[in-house]
Amino acid sequence: MYNITVKDIIEQCSGKIIMGDINKECIDFSTDTRKIKQGDVYIGLKGEKFDGSQFYKQALQSGASACILQNIEIDNETKENYKDRTIIIVEDTLKTLQKLAKYKRSKYNIPVIAITGSVGKTSTKDIIASVVATKYNVLKTEGNFNNHIGLPLTILRLKDHDAMVVEMGMNNLGEISLLTDIAKPTIAVITNVGTAHIGNLGSRENILKAKLEILEGLSQDGTLIINNDNDMLHMWNEKNDIYKVLDFGIENNSKLMAKDIKINSTSSQYKIIDKNEEINIEVPIASKVFIYNSLSAICVGKTLNIEINKIIEGIKNFELSKNRMEVTTINKVTIINDCYNANFDSMKASIESLAKMEGSRKIAILGDMLELGEFSQKLHSDIGKEICNNNIDILITVGEESKNIAQNAIENGMNKNNIYVLNNNTEVINLITKIKQINDTILIKASNGMHFIEIVNELKVLLNKK
Repeated sequence: MYNITVKDIIEQCSGKIIMGDINKECIDFSTDTRKIKQGDVYIGLKGEKFDGSQFYKQALQSGASACILQNIEIDNETKENYKDRTIIIVEDTLKTLQKLAKYKRSKYNIPVIAITGSVGKTSTKDIIASVVATKYNVLKTEGNFNNHIGLPLTILRLKDHDAMVVEMGMNNLGEISLLTDIAKPTIAVITNVGTAHIGNLGSRENILKAKLEILEGLSQDGTLIINNDNDMLHMWNEKNDIYKVLDFGIENNSKLMAKDIKINSTSSQYKIIDKNEEINIEVPIASKVFIYNSLSAICVGKTLNIEINKIIEGIKNFELSKNRMEVTTINKVTIINDCYNANFDSMKASIESLAKMEGSRKIAILGDMLELGEFSQKLHSDIGKEICNNNIDILITVGEESKNIAQNAIENGMNKNNIYVLNNNTEVINLITKIKQINDTILIKASNGMHFIEIVNELKVLLNKK
C-alpha cells in the first residue's frame, strides 16, 4: 500500500504548503464538503458555476485534515484556529487531482482493467469486477465515476488492493486519451461502438476513434478485449496487426464464443468451449446484452488465469449498480428500473429484455435520449419500430423527441389506443394509477436528464399502497 504525502503533492504538482506537516500522509480524498469524513483531504475544484476553493472553511469544519486549493488567500483566523491542519496551494486543482491519481497508479504493479464502450460500460464493469474478485482484492469504479474527475478519485482510493477495474466514459474526442494516460490499463475492454454521443462526434467512425484512444495508455504487453459481433470493432479488428486482441462473440467467428443460448424471464444460459470441454454459463439477467457482458468477463478472467469454476461463480453472483436493469416486484407488479441513461442501443436492448420477461402486459415508459444532435429524430423513430417488433402492449412516452417513438410505433402497426404521449413525469404517475393491473411488467428508461428516477420512486410508493 502506498499513501501520498504532502511532500509528494508539492513535488508532483508544484504545490506550496501554507501551513501544516510536509510529511503528513493523505489517505482519503474528497471534492464535496457535504460528504467529507474526519481526516479526509479536501480538493477544491473550480467549476463553471462555483469555486470549490472558496469552501475550504466548511471542509475544515467538517473534519478535513488537509485542503488542496487554488487562487485563494488563507486568513489569519483560519491559520490560528486550525493549526493542526494542512493547507496546500496549487495552480490548478483539477490537474493536481489527475496528476496525483497518475502518480499513485504508478506505485502499484497490479492488473488494471479499463472498460469503455457506447453501451453497457457500467454493467460490464460490475460483472468483470465480480469475476476478478474471486481471485483478487478489487477496487472498482463506484456508480458512474467514469470521467476526468471520477476516475482519478477512484484511483486515489487504492489501498491494499491487488487489482482495479475502472470505467471510462466520454462525450468528445480526447477524453479517453486523458483517462487512459492516468489509469495505464493492463487490460482494455471495448464493449461496442454504437450511437451514444453521436450528436457531439458526428459519426460512428469518430465514436470508434474516441473509444480506441484507450489503447494509448495500454501497457506494452497488455491485452485488448473486444466484442467481435459489433460491426465497427469487427472491421477494425480485421485490419489490426499491432495490438494483442482477445475477441468474443455469438455470430462472428471469435476466440471465445457463446452457443446454445437460452434466455428466459429471469436469467440467460449458454455454453462455451474451454480446453475442449463444454462449459455451462448462467447470467442472472434475462438479456442478450448481458451474455456479451459476461463473455467479456470470461475473457478477462482467462487473461488473469482465473480458474473457470471461479469465473462461473463470479458471473452468477454479480450485482448491478443502481438504476441499471434493476428489477423489483411489488404486489405482483414488476418494475424494471433502467433509467440511469439511454441511447439507441441500450434502449433497444432494454425493450428486448422487457419482451422476454414474464407478465400479462408489457408496458414501456420511455423518455428522450439526449445528445443525439441531428440524428435524434431518426433514432427515436427507430425505437418505435423496436416497440412493435417486440410486441410491447402499452407505450408511454415523455419528452419532445420521444413523440417520434410514438409516431413510428403507430406507423408500424401499434394500436394508437395503447399509446400515451405525455408531457411530464407527474402525468405518467397519474396514468399508471388508473391503468395498472396485477402481473404488469413495466420498463422505465430515458436519459438521466429526464429525471425518470422520480417515476420509479413514485411508482414504488404507489404500488406499496394496498
